[in-house]
Amino acid sequence: MPTTAEQIDLWRAVPKEHQQLEFKEAKQQFDTRKLCGYCVAIANEGGGQLLLGIANAPPRPVTGTHAFPDTNDIAQKLFEWLRFRVDVEAVLHPDGRVIVFHIPPRPRGTAYHYDGKYLMRSGEELVAMSEDRLRAIFAEGRPDWLEEPSAELSAQDVIELLDTQAYFELRKLPYPTSQAGVMERLKHDRLIEPIAAGRFAIKRITALLLAKHLSDFSDVSRKAARVVVYTGNSKVDTRLERSGGRGYASGFRGLVRFVMEQLPQNEVIEDAIRKEQKLVPEIVIRELIANALIHQDFTIGGSSAMVEIYADRLEISNPGDPMVPEQRFIDGYQSRNERLADLMRRMGVCEEKGSGIDKVVHSVEAFQLPAPEFTTTHQRTVAVVYGHRQFEAMTRADRIRACYQHAALKRVMGDHMTNRSLRERFGLAEEKSALVSQVIAAAIEEGAVKADETVGGSRRHARYLPFWA
Repeated sequence: MPTTAEQIDLWRAVPKEHQQLEFKEAKQQFDTRKLCGYCVAIANEGGGQLLLGIANAPPRPVTGTHAFPDTNDIAQKLFEWLRFRVDVEAVLHPDGRVIVFHIPPRPRGTAYHYDGKYLMRSGEELVAMSEDRLRAIFAEGRPDWLEEPSAELSAQDVIELLDTQAYFELRKLPYPTSQAGVMERLKHDRLIEPIAAGRFAIKRITALLLAKHLSDFSDVSRKAARVVVYTGNSKVDTRLERSGGRGYASGFRGLVRFVMEQLPQNEVIEDAIRKEQKLVPEIVIRELIANALIHQDFTIGGSSAMVEIYADRLEISNPGDPMVPEQRFIDGYQSRNERLADLMRRMGVCEEKGSGIDKVVHSVEAFQLPAPEFTTTHQRTVAVVYGHRQFEAMTRADRIRACYQHAALKRVMGDHMTNRSLRERFGLAEEKSALVSQVIAAAIEEGAVKADETVGGSRRHARYLPFWA
């Protein structure tokens, strides 16, 4: 069915561009190499439309385009260059000619490439896909690593090797009065599979969650979380190193408790009274460890979730690049291990979808700590939480990061950041408002936040939004 001018206007009205929709002004022409790149990137992201002749900044006026006067010719060339078909049509909008490229999604388990690069969208740019993302695509349709069997055992061995008591307690279910009742529940929850008379396959996900000793399951034992404690602020001197011995769910409370015991004390002053408290509050530890366990890439061999404790900070990391950009951890959620996440939620190890990082940022603000830092290194996602630091001791980057996270948290809570709310987040007195204004101005300059234009230009009523709002 031909695209209409009305459909063009509907696309123009979307709040912002996304992976399946791209606008380009291209009044006179459009580079064919760039065109091929966008077709490949949009196909890799699930297919969509590329529109030429429309400005990409709201309100996206139709500017018209003279590019590609022969749409059949460019469609044929795209097929020759890319080896997949892109439908191209010219639409005569009342305000000008628009070219619409209808780009199909890539086949399941396949990623398209152009000029040797597997491309995807990242904001306004085209970037090469990460190894992590490519592995996930190529693994589509294959058996999930977590769902594959780890061991074949008798019913008695299942009871002996798995902490079934902890499973029923965490699920808040009464423990069955018979072995058969326990096995039936585990089968019902797809944690074990009967394979022969009296024999059962324990899935890897089951061993990871409920093993009394992870060392009993050789294919998952290397996935035990590691805790490393350093004596100073660098890796030069290691004081302690230990790997978790129990399953993620059955041993979670013990892991969090052990990490809390290793944290250095931090000296703070409240109401003119000097107090000692742990470097980081427990809820932050709990949520970040759960996050690292759930979102790790299990296909990366010889690597596990890690907790590294320094004198001035805590670093919690997991194998694999994140599924959403680090800047969108507060408002975005996508898990590569959805069933693992679901089981851990049902066992009370973590909260509802996407709330973990929100809780971390909220708690850090409540304790007036420096904003956490989320980064990616080679095939690892790292969350860094810092100990208490006075506003005067924070760097420019610390302050901008705190400003952005405060604005994002306010946004997801249905509220807005103001000078006052940010001042209170930093624990500053009212006479420090000018300092906070400088932080906001720096964050706007860096593109981290923006002014909410719906309230006009009044400085008194000014409020601010994260850059993506």
